[in-house]
Amino acid sequence: MTAAPQTILYARVSTTDQTAAHQEKQAAAAGFHIDAVVTDEGVSGVSTRLAERLGGRRLFDKLRRGDTLVVRWVDRLGRDYADVCETIREFMRRGVVVRTVINGLTFDGATKDPMQKAVRDALIGFMAATAQAQAEATKEAQRAGIEHAKAREDAYRGRKPSYTRDQLAIVRSMLGQGVGVSAIAKATGLSRQTVYRIEADPAEAEAILARWAA
Repeated sequence: MTAAPQTILYARVSTTDQTAAHQEKQAAAAGFHIDAVVTDEGVSGVSTRLAERLGGRRLFDKLRRGDTLVVRWVDRLGRDYADVCETIREFMRRGVVVRTVINGLTFDGATKDPMQKAVRDALIGFMAATAQAQAEATKEAQRAGIEHAKAREDAYRGRKPSYTRDQLAIVRSMLGQGVGVSAIAKATGLSRQTVYRIEADPAEAEAILARWAA
């Protein structure tokens, strides 16, 4: 006996994304009657293909011809433009209808009309490109945030020392022996200004190394 077609929700949840329960609630509010939910948690959508995710593999095994796959948006289905397009087309080749909660889009491989197929394929490409652009913008914002935080951290730690711990030990030893600044600079490869700063405040020179070693 052939099983009845199912409507399956795929929810990818990252640490900063909505919960699977929230995505299921949104799908229900959009009029979908969900029979089963497949979830991937803590998975990066911009670095991992759907077929490489644990939930994604379950999805490929679970879906059958006549089933409907519901996703919040097409970006759930791949890491980039090519991956999203190929995933949607693969599901359509299997006789699965893909539908989105946002904007209520439908991708159905059953249509035979050439014009409808052309519009459908163009829409797949456009939506996937939009999803990738959004993902790239998110990655860029994250990179900018990391660089900003690093800059603030570096500012807190002060100027990065131009000497190593070994060089500092040599400078302090030579200063203690009464060796001149110029000779010390030549022996260690440090600038005279650096040697003068160490001589003026050896405790701060040690503290700077400690801050940057943390």
